[in-house]
Amino acid sequence: MKRPADLIALIVLLGAAAIGPLVLLAVWSVSNGWLWPDITPRGYSLRAWEYVFSSASTALPALGTSTGLALTVATASVLLALPAAKTLARHPRFTGRNAIFALLLLPVAAPPLASTLGLHRILLAAGLTDTLAGVALAHLVPALPYATLLLVGSFRRFDPALEALARTLGASPLRVWWSVILPGIAPGLATAFLLAFLVSWGQYLITLVIGGGRVVTLPLELVAFQRGGDDGITAALSLIFVAPCLLAAFVGTRWLRPLR
Repeated sequence: MKRPADLIALIVLLGAAAIGPLVLLAVWSVSNGWLWPDITPRGYSLRAWEYVFSSASTALPALGTSTGLALTVATASVLLALPAAKTLARHPRFTGRNAIFALLLLPVAAPPLASTLGLHRILLAAGLTDTLAGVALAHLVPALPYATLLLVGSFRRFDPALEALARTLGASPLRVWWSVILPGIAPGLATAFLLAFLVSWGQYLITLVIGGGRVVTLPLELVAFQRGGDDGITAALSLIFVAPCLLAAFVGTRWLRPLR
């Protein structure tokens, strides 16, 4: 068994590894030149943040596009996953169940470039490339499997007797969903929504290929500034980019009861 001092040292090390990069990004976002071999920046400036939130910024439209896109994909993922997850959880001996799970995992398991090029061909034939709708549909491909698999676990833990009792008492199917099923799987539902949101939020390759450079999201804007060599704005956008991930982790650990 580890001694308390060893455990404390391990916790400090893990904390430094997790927080250290964020601290460096925060310092870099307000630095006015930080070159090797300087230990600290040569000066400090709010230039990067002033640009990001200025009316002339191209980052704010990209941030709005990313937020709207991720919310749309997360909502659609949950709505599509709910009936599928319920069916898969309630019929464990269904003959095609394993095949369905394999199909769900295929887009995630396949090499991202290969699956993205396949999606591009399909959406090109449908006339949806270079459009926000096409990008949203493409984001659904990796987001939907995660939402479905999470909700399958939630439905397995949900007692179907509660649903049967509500129907016996005269509740309509819609009322059963709204008053019994959704509250019963609320933690899993919130987790599935958050995960689908983050999957869409972090997409770069799919957005670049399907959007054709016309649909500009925060990841695309971030990479553009990084390649342009503007470290201050790159650091500021990186902090904004990672913020939803930190918020999701906070919400997940603080307000969602453990999934058992």
